[in-house]
Amino acid sequence: MTRVIVRLSLIALWLAVGGSMTGCAQLMLGQPQASAENLQKARAAGMTPVALGSFALAAGKPADMDKAMSVRSNSVQSPVSGSFALHLKETLAAELAAAGLVDPASSTVIAGTLTDSVLDAPVGRGAGTLAARFVVTRDGTQRYDKELRVSADWDSPFVGAVAIPAAMNEFAALFRKIVGKLLDDPDFVTAVKR
Repeated sequence: MTRVIVRLSLIALWLAVGGSMTGCAQLMLGQPQASAENLQKARAAGMTPVALGSFALAAGKPADMDKAMSVRSNSVQSPVSGSFALHLKETLAAELAAAGLVDPASSTVIAGTLTDSVLDAPVGRGAGTLAARFVVTRDGTQRYDKELRVSADWDSPFVGAVAIPAAMNEFAALFRKIVGKLLDDPDFVTAVKR
């Protein structure tokens, strides 16, 4: 009986230590994809097709905020030119394109700046935040300018093999969540109405 307990203890220790050590790796978020929820919101908005302008890191923000997030000694990056600002642009593009609302020649243009991106996955509770300023112009006249912020928190277990993918999934979901918040904003809807 003692041998069984010792063996089980050693196996549990090996799983806990080995599973939490994933090494120093560069991990990529998935490519941006449209979500059913945001597709419905975009279609319901009655918006004119739009062009997407420049998306970049806000002035004065540290460059690392746009390039990589550190999660338990692993680097999480965007597959879109290594930029979270461009990842946001491509997420918005995927959502609007799925609804047939992207037209590069449109006089209504949505641009954005990434103002905050945080990802933290310690043992216990993980947390993430994403914020961006969106600007809509039509025929060169500014019709919308607002910073939006979304956040999430989740269980973050000791085992890194579970916690790191969970953190990446939650962080990726923030990009869809902020696009959803934009599509829900009555001021944005007014700015992009047909």
